[in-house]
Amino acid sequence: SFCWDHPSFLAAQIQFADDMQEFTKFPTKTGRRSLSRSISQSSTDSYSSAASYTDSSDDEVSPREKQQTNSKGSSNFCVKNIKQAEFGRREIEIAEQDMSALISLRKRAQGEKPLAGAKIVGCTHITAQTAVLIETLCALGAQCRWSACNIYSTQNEVAAALAEAGVAVFAWKGESEDDFWWCIDRCVNVDGWQANMILDDGGDLTHWVYKKYPNVFKKIRGIVEESVTGVHRLYQLSKAGKLCVPAMNVNDSVTKQKFDNLYCCRESILDGLKRTTDVMFGGKQVVVCGYGEVGKGCCAALKALGAIVYVTEIDPICALQACMDGFRVVKLSEVIRQVDVVITCTGNKNVVTREHLDRMKNSCIVCNMGHSNTEIDVTSLRTPELTWERVRSQVDHVIWPDGKRVVLLAEGRLLNLSCSTVPTFVLSITATTQALALIELYNAPEGRYKQDVYLLPKKMDEYVASLHLPSFDAHLTELTDDQAKYLGLNKNGPFKPNYYRSVSAGAGSRWGHLPALGQ
Repeated sequence: SFCWDHPSFLAAQIQFADDMQEFTKFPTKTGRRSLSRSISQSSTDSYSSAASYTDSSDDEVSPREKQQTNSKGSSNFCVKNIKQAEFGRREIEIAEQDMSALISLRKRAQGEKPLAGAKIVGCTHITAQTAVLIETLCALGAQCRWSACNIYSTQNEVAAALAEAGVAVFAWKGESEDDFWWCIDRCVNVDGWQANMILDDGGDLTHWVYKKYPNVFKKIRGIVEESVTGVHRLYQLSKAGKLCVPAMNVNDSVTKQKFDNLYCCRESILDGLKRTTDVMFGGKQVVVCGYGEVGKGCCAALKALGAIVYVTEIDPICALQACMDGFRVVKLSEVIRQVDVVITCTGNKNVVTREHLDRMKNSCIVCNMGHSNTEIDVTSLRTPELTWERVRSQVDHVIWPDGKRVVLLAEGRLLNLSCSTVPTFVLSITATTQALALIELYNAPEGRYKQDVYLLPKKMDEYVASLHLPSFDAHLTELTDDQAKYLGLNKNGPFKPNYYRSVSAGAGSRWGHLPALGQ
């Protein structure tokens, strides 16, 4: 039998330990060879002009310089390649299969055309799921012009399918910053067409119209916003007395916050990290910045796979929830040297600073699940002493002079929509909520809604939820007359008061004072 303490075995252990120590040393700059684009690199990837990548950038012609027309002869769009429309149509059809509630709403309301005359300008992620929403709005009578709220999340084939169907869409994967604002402007600045409704994700479109086209902004009948950051911007406008149109805060609808923010992120965080880095989470130390609904979803998924999860928080209520859920609440500076993954979920800016990045260990993965590209100070990494290597689609190694590498995903932009996909069913819930919000604001009699930010009424939240229950063959219990009287409720709802929010979310308490629709 083999002896585990035999001298030859011990010598082999020592040698193996030495080899491992040598292997984990930082690579020297002279010994490091430039990485060419891997075979998995997508032809749609773009490279920021500010980055000094060691591989060649994509020299394809910009969509802005192409002359394209759809099969009907229209050129009122700007996409990567209109010839991809057939593939995009298949993607949309697949998404429709898991968005039965939105399709049901389309069938129920398309005869009435509740959005007839609505001219909606939108700025959201342009994916197959969003396309189902856009085509639903068109089926209900609206005219739509659309741009992307994220430069990496657009599915080019879906954008092509929308353009082929006659939607004026201006978006492609890998836009530059200048392209991003150009696309928004092309949606708003149109001869003979003036938007009267806005559907926004992040507030960039609303901000652009407010700043560049104040006369258009004043004539908008309503704004629907679905993100924490965008709602915050609206509230700032309202507080300053500059919000001259009614706006709806969809983000804090229970059907958005309790589902999209939590369940969507719980599944897609792992998808995005696995596709980009092939990382194994068992035993890894991860810090999640922010314990709102997004942070809760990320922490739950990572914990389930055996990761050691830390949480940073500014809100004592959310911090206490994290503690009760079994997570250590720390300051980022306390764990930054030891963690393997850093994930931001705050909606804030400069959460991960250059100082934090300088102190990270070799091969630390850094990514963002929050808003835009503000949470990680990526700009501070655009300096001559640091080298950028593109190693995969949306994966950069940022290399320090001593050879230390930090793995940056999607250049600090939204991980799940930039690097993977998100669950269609959850997006159906959000999209249905958005559609109902647009219908309500557009059809509201004059004077019902003032120049303020409103919440969706609970009856509408419950209606959205009820549309999705048949997918699970779920059967609701009905109150008896006696039970309804005891609870002081209508047997048909609403079953919760208007002030009932997703109380587990950090953002919810900030907007709890806002008026609900119908009040």
